[in-house]
Amino acid sequence: MRVTQSMLSSNMLRNLTQSYEKMGRQQEQIATQKKISRPSDDPVVAMKGVLYRRNLTEVEQYKRNFSEAYNWVENADSSLDKANQAMQRLRELLVQTSNDTYDADQRKATRAEIEQLKEHIEEIGNTKFGDKYLFNGTDTTNKPLDVANGVYPENNESVEIELSKGVHIKVNIDGTSVFSQEMFDDIDNIIATLEDENSTGDDINNFITNMDTHMTNLSNERSSLGARYNRIELMDSRVSEQEVIATRVMSDNEDIDFEKVITDMKVQESVHRAALSVGSRIIQPSLMDFLR
Repeated sequence: MRVTQSMLSSNMLRNLTQSYEKMGRQQEQIATQKKISRPSDDPVVAMKGVLYRRNLTEVEQYKRNFSEAYNWVENADSSLDKANQAMQRLRELLVQTSNDTYDADQRKATRAEIEQLKEHIEEIGNTKFGDKYLFNGTDTTNKPLDVANGVYPENNESVEIELSKGVHIKVNIDGTSVFSQEMFDDIDNIIATLEDENSTGDDINNFITNMDTHMTNLSNERSSLGARYNRIELMDSRVSEQEVIATRVMSDNEDIDFEKVITDMKVQESVHRAALSVGSRIIQPSLMDFLR
């Protein structure tokens, strides 16, 4: 086959164009730090990237859900702790006044303190996290307690948050068990008994068993909450590891090996210069070169 000047020129232009394209692609990879900038560059990498990115987005959403779960559980546990302290103090007062050694003034002072404890427990029962009531089941927008008007918690449905794929954890407690009408009725009866000058220590002593029952209900709910808190911490640790793995897998799929791309580009630059040098030699001098 006879090789013409036109053929040499065309081949040189094609090779130079391909060399420019390679350097342009490498320059784009270095600038974006990504292997591809469009799906057509590598459909397999693009398809895997969509899958890995979706997995990472799910993990990040679960991480945000953990913050919500911690807020629910920690606020509920703190409130139950305060309620337990108030009920412990109420029980101490019952034990002290049940031995018939207190005079009328002391019983009056005890009654006044129990009234304050009752209001304090009611206030705890209306604890809010943000704009949500913690102890009214799924009815988080309505106040669960208004003892003066006979309003007590009625909704005991679970508030659940998804913390892993398909795993929902209950983050609230049963307010109908802890802040029950029976408990507030017992406290009212205690106050009424202390007001009655004819009541005896035995009359007051009868309420201790009831208060023990209410305190047991509170302890049971708090124990259940603590167990769930431990599980949330374990799941949080696992999801954090999943986030690291998902990020690494996505990076391996999409991000460039910076040192390799830089090296490849330097090699391509050398090849391009050599091609230009050879090209300048095989192109015949023009008429202007002869006329100089």
